[in-house]
Amino acid sequence: MVAPPGTFAPGLARWLESIAPARARGALTVAVVPDRRVHTLNRRYRRKNRPTDVLSFPSAEPGHLGDIVIAAGVARRQAREAGHPITTEVRVLALHGLLHLLGYDHERDAGRMARVESRLRRLGGLREGLIERHR
Repeated sequence: MVAPPGTFAPGLARWLESIAPARARGALTVAVVPDRRVHTLNRRYRRKNRPTDVLSFPSAEPGHLGDIVIAAGVARRQAREAGHPITTEVRVLALHGLLHLLGYDHERDAGRMARVESRLRRLGGLREGLIERHR
């Protein structure tokens, strides 16, 4: 796992590994990038012409779960709105992205992803998960 550069999320790799489900074993990449880059990716791969907070790109390579891309500006704004540090927000978003890499889909799974996210975020010491926040 490659943690994002700078001060966005020190210890993110270790934290994700400590809460990840057993089937999540393998490498993954987490990148914190400018909002405009996420906007471009969101438009290209999801046909949504706006930035979003986190995108996940599963990998077909054995031993590599995939890539998680987090929008830096969106994460900063959401951290401010939630009243917690950017490092906490990056954890919230990375956890959400990891679950998408594992095949969860909160738009179609009748609450299954929300339940797993809630359990894992509590295990990781987070006050709320991304799905809970948007209900």
